[in-house]
Amino acid sequence: MNPHLTVLTLGVDDLERAVAFYRDGLGWATKGIVGQEFEWGAAAFFNLAGGLKLALWPRRSMAAETGLQWGPPDPTALALGHNVASTAAVDEVLRQAAAAGAQICKSAGPTFWGGYAGWFQDPDGHLWEVVYNPHLAALG
Repeated sequence: MNPHLTVLTLGVDDLERAVAFYRDGLGWATKGIVGQEFEWGAAAFFNLAGGLKLALWPRRSMAAETGLQWGPPDPTALALGHNVASTAAVDEVLRQAAAAGAQICKSAGPTFWGGYAGWFQDPDGHLWEVVYNPHLAALG
């Protein structure tokens, strides 16, 4: 298998609220909600760097599609990392996320490994780390 991702899908409880957070609050471009003509098809897509797409899809739709039981989310099951170029950029992204309705779960500060990071949860509880990592190029 060629290890790469093309779409990262986040299950959400309220699709319109989630779109508003990412589109209006964080300023990410989207064509809006598509697929509403299908019973479980409504979703929204955002273009990310490197050709990756972020999809927002209702958790109930995801459960119906997969046959899995719909249940409460676990925010610690997955964390998304947003790397930025400076400590000031970490602070700015966290301010923007908070203004958009995110919950800051850990304020930005120095990390034990020599970087600088803070954490927030989007309105559906998805965990984001905003990080300045001066060592990132050496990791890959």
